[in-house]
Amino acid sequence: MASSFPAILFTLFLLTCLTFPTAHPSTIGVRHLSNLLQTQDRERSPPSLQLAAARGVLRRLIPSHSSSFDFQIVSKEHCGGASCFIIRNHPDFHRRGGDPEILIIGVTGVDIVAGLHWYLKNWCGSHISWDKTGGAQLCSVPKAGLLPRVDDNGVFVPRPVPWSYYQNAVSSSYSFAWWDWERWEKEIDWMALQGINLPLAFTGQEAIWQKVFQKFNMSSKDLDDFFGGPAFLAWSRMGNLHGWGGPLPQSWLDQQLLLQKKILRRMYELGMTPVLPAFSGNVPAALKSRFPSAKITRLGNWFTVKSDPRWCCTYLLDATDPLFVEIGRAFIEQQLEEYGKMGHIYNCDTFDENTPPVDDPEYISSLGAAIFRGMQSGDSNAVWLMQGWLFSYDPFWRPPQMKALLHSVPLGKLVVLDLFAEVKPIWITSEQCMLHNFAGNIEMYGILDAIASGPIDARTSENSTMANVVGVGMSMEGIEQNPIVYDLMSEMAFHHKKVDVKAWIDLYPARRYGQSVASVKDAWNILYHTIYNCTDGANVSSSIAVILEIDKNRDVIVAFPDVDPSLLSIPQEKYSHYENQVSRRSMLKPITESFDQPHLWYSTSEVIRALELFLKSGDELSGSNTYRYDLVDLTRQALAKYANQLFLKAIEAYQSNNVQGVTHYSHKFLDLVDDFDTLLACHEGFLLGPWLESAKQLAQDENQEKQFEWNARTQITMWFDNSDEEPSLLRDYGNKYWSGLLRDYYGPRAGIYFKFLIKSLEEGNGFSLKGWRREWIKLTNDWQSSRNVFPVKGAGDAVNTSRWLFNKYLQTPDNIESLNDAAAKYVI
Repeated sequence: MASSFPAILFTLFLLTCLTFPTAHPSTIGVRHLSNLLQTQDRERSPPSLQLAAARGVLRRLIPSHSSSFDFQIVSKEHCGGASCFIIRNHPDFHRRGGDPEILIIGVTGVDIVAGLHWYLKNWCGSHISWDKTGGAQLCSVPKAGLLPRVDDNGVFVPRPVPWSYYQNAVSSSYSFAWWDWERWEKEIDWMALQGINLPLAFTGQEAIWQKVFQKFNMSSKDLDDFFGGPAFLAWSRMGNLHGWGGPLPQSWLDQQLLLQKKILRRMYELGMTPVLPAFSGNVPAALKSRFPSAKITRLGNWFTVKSDPRWCCTYLLDATDPLFVEIGRAFIEQQLEEYGKMGHIYNCDTFDENTPPVDDPEYISSLGAAIFRGMQSGDSNAVWLMQGWLFSYDPFWRPPQMKALLHSVPLGKLVVLDLFAEVKPIWITSEQCMLHNFAGNIEMYGILDAIASGPIDARTSENSTMANVVGVGMSMEGIEQNPIVYDLMSEMAFHHKKVDVKAWIDLYPARRYGQSVASVKDAWNILYHTIYNCTDGANVSSSIAVILEIDKNRDVIVAFPDVDPSLLSIPQEKYSHYENQVSRRSMLKPITESFDQPHLWYSTSEVIRALELFLKSGDELSGSNTYRYDLVDLTRQALAKYANQLFLKAIEAYQSNNVQGVTHYSHKFLDLVDDFDTLLACHEGFLLGPWLESAKQLAQDENQEKQFEWNARTQITMWFDNSDEEPSLLRDYGNKYWSGLLRDYYGPRAGIYFKFLIKSLEEGNGFSLKGWRREWIKLTNDWQSSRNVFPVKGAGDAVNTSRWLFNKYLQTPDNIESLNDAAAKYVI
């Protein structure tokens, strides 16, 4: 689908293509990367620079304690040959004002900052998340001079594997598209605090490509049709589309290159290894005319309505063509010239959601070898990092083709990201990945037990003979959601044993909110066993259709069904939510290609009980921004499922020719959308305004402002390519529960659909699917081009608003029961 390699938990494994019956799997991959790791250690920023960068993170995070901590860099030998951090009581502390109290020692600046976070989390009861999800909870940290002491022997925490990876190639568009340096600085601080030392660094590459292709006789004008717009660059880079949302102004190219240099400088200062892009074969159309003899193939349609050549069917230079290695080398060398240094790890994902033209294993092997030669010719120490999504997405990749690609690279020179390894990891089967957080959708979801055990299993499994783990990490498509999932996952980079999730959950709310409240602790235990226990897809058919459903938000409000209501059949049987989920899922069939049913894997009555417990804590915790975020999110989750049920009741009334019933339930649905918007407006993490305003702020003139805002609005609505009567195949793919979007777009859209339902009954005609689509698409096009402004600050009382909506919609037992039945009604 539109999200090319989504995941939250994965392992990085080094493909060795060998069996090691005597060596422990977790050490094999590291051994084969030892030369690279030694090179990276030698080229890392000087200790003084890393220490200064680490102190900068401390100063920005908790300035009142900037003198309470002392930092020190040591060699790996001090840590037993691996990276680590060590926390000690400072030997010079005498409880005088200004004395450092805690000494944190690490191999790199990142290790030191991760040690700081470890201390704040485990000794001071603090919590750190993104600003949109509540920010940092540091009120539990004692005043300077009164920090808790650690054991006299200190705390020694080595990394079990060298790398902690972060980001997804599509995060750059779903989350980072409009970021300035101020926002990037916060994110790099967050990365360091989580211990991330291997981040993807894709910003600004279009300016590099412009300079490279100029060397191959192409002008800037030739690239206008090659690059996508700012909100669609991820898919332009992957060769899925071209030109959509563009062309890119020169000021954008220059601005993003300067931003990338700042990003890389800070990452290097902290001792990180940024992963830079490499050439995958995606080329401008103009290359065909400049090099007529080059082997260039036009790829197939990628989700356009009518294979529109303005956007679809990109050009791929055959990796066996001599020009491929030349361009690959030029791209690596241009990055080195611009950035001054490299980390020697390059991401290249050829054929993401595009199928190779030939399936002959020898041809596939030649592709892989040429891709790597392009990197290595520009950097003799290059290692290819490849995301494993293509093996899951495309049935083209059968074992012979997989083997041909993966074995085409020299031993120890290919690292594969085993995406979503918590459900069906490649390191066991080499067949399947699982997916999380498509398109930055807002949905509470996770599998905490799997996160707490998956990286450990990957390192220790005796079955792991080909896949030798060299890292763990997070690769969500969109950030700033489900903070509990990322809080636990970031820890797994340092754990050597499985985490007891029940014990971890018991401590989580006190850390997140700054105090322990019994009712909210009970609520989180319910959420752990419901929302954050999504295991119903683990043993179901491994087809992509099933797996895609696991975490793609299809709630009716944000993904309104484009379907003739007569196709929906609502059975009279009632299925208890407590029946076996897998057996019931086998009964649920997709309605049509235009309607993917919402995914419900838990008891809604239990989640409503958790919300009730959350509200009980409101008077005590209302001052906590993290609590208010979670309260709004949980209320949103419960109301979203209630909205699905209201929609079904309207359809049921329509099929009974009950125009009064359709009118009644459609009004209830539309009232709920307005109330929903009021709820989301209470917290800045659920606002449309910041997304649009950040886009406009990067513009240099009025035309750019219009273009950037159109990009921002389009990505979250119709997304990509529609006609007047045919909606985009990716409509609502990037849907968001954002205040402003509900009242201004989702509500009016639902109103159009309900209008056609009522008109159909009143006139005795069938539902006009074409009429509905025409009005919906016009609404969408008008909305995407509109310029109305939305708030960037939250307004309203989250606790009182949530209580009001709970009493209005969720307190009645009949409502709770009907919510439990809602998922069982989606059959054809």
